[in-house]
Amino acid sequence: MNFTERFIKLFKSILPAPFTIAILLTGLTFLLALILTNNSGKELYIINVLEYWEKGLWDGPLLIFAIQMMLMLVLGHVLALTNTVNNLIEKVTVYCNSTANAAALVTFFTLLVSLFNWGLGLIFGAIFSRKVGENALKNNIKINYHIVGAAGYSGLMIWHGGISGSAPIKIAEENHFLANKMGVISQTETIFSNMNITISIILLIILPILMYFIGKSSKESKINIPKEENKNSESLKLYGAEKLDHSKILSFIFGSIILVYCIYKAILKTDNFDLSFINPNYINLMLLGLGILFHGTFINFIKGVNNAIIGASGILIQFPLYFGIMGIMKYTGMINIFSDFFVEVSNEFTFPIYTFISAGIINLFVPSGGGQWGVQGPIIIEAATQIGVPYWKAVMALAYGDQITNMLQPFWALPLLGITGLKAKEILPYTIILFLVGSFIFIGGLIIF
Repeated sequence: MNFTERFIKLFKSILPAPFTIAILLTGLTFLLALILTNNSGKELYIINVLEYWEKGLWDGPLLIFAIQMMLMLVLGHVLALTNTVNNLIEKVTVYCNSTANAAALVTFFTLLVSLFNWGLGLIFGAIFSRKVGENALKNNIKINYHIVGAAGYSGLMIWHGGISGSAPIKIAEENHFLANKMGVISQTETIFSNMNITISIILLIILPILMYFIGKSSKESKINIPKEENKNSESLKLYGAEKLDHSKILSFIFGSIILVYCIYKAILKTDNFDLSFINPNYINLMLLGLGILFHGTFINFIKGVNNAIIGASGILIQFPLYFGIMGIMKYTGMINIFSDFFVEVSNEFTFPIYTFISAGIINLFVPSGGGQWGVQGPIIIEAATQIGVPYWKAVMALAYGDQITNMLQPFWALPLLGITGLKAKEILPYTIILFLVGSFIFIGGLIIF
């Protein structure tokens, strides 16, 4: 048994399904609350903690946040399924005539797309990797398909630093759940800060080059691509209002109106580089317009949604549990206990590094940037307030830590594995390398800036 197989076996032995992890974390938080915060010695304090859990579970602003993240994933996935995106991928695929070229190109474009939207980047990378494999089979090109698959997953180590990153995008919204603590922070200070732009550019340069040389020194692997289901191309006779569902004109008009409005809003607001308009609702509106426009008809768009919606099931059922954990931590005072610990062991220099490391560890158990922000966000903001670390830097440290361990945590790789026909153990040796190089770059950026 090699290192990768041992690593996967370890993951399976200590990590159950994400929903089960959320339940276990809830139980752990509940016990810690009883032990650490029952200063009054109430016999029925357990009822109080349950009430705090329920209060967090159905918190209105947090549930809105969950719906926003679900839509961001689904609409991004829907956009990746359009013929427009598929045609763009096929045009680039012709240049993927070796493992080195394919690994570099798939990495670069997957990273670039993921900076725009993580759901789009996730499925884009998977489809791109598959197209490279199909092209290699068709033209008898020998490649290492495992490396190409890892390249298609690379976007998940950069997404939280993009414009759809859960934490930065949420704190840019009016009345977000931590607004009373930290106010509203525009993406000008987070995503478009000098630190994040510099780190993103370095990643866009270094990672494709890294994957190029890994691909150049590799041996070809067996390509086993699952067959796609045959689509029924038989034309249907449309009656009455059914013609509206299949109307290309109506779809074009509606999608275009949404996009023109989004562009107008961007032009109107970008005077003096004001990016306050970029929030979850704006990104979802743009994705909706693009999805409808590129799918061509409403019926095709709905089919895409039906295909993509299964990927959002985890957010739907897990986010409320994380919000319940946050409710316990908030109303029992555990946030202050943990933030005081951070204050004691950190200073202005080390706090972002500790935040990065802790966020990376927590992501292994809470494989969701939005869910993690709900749980860890209040703690780091409270600690940052006491230490004097700028909020934007604390948020970005959390974002970097959350995204980097996606290269170790195969949860979000499941859609890619299904599309490409690869197994987790086949891509992990290369994503671990991405993890190590990415960690060095992120920590370096947090130190220098």
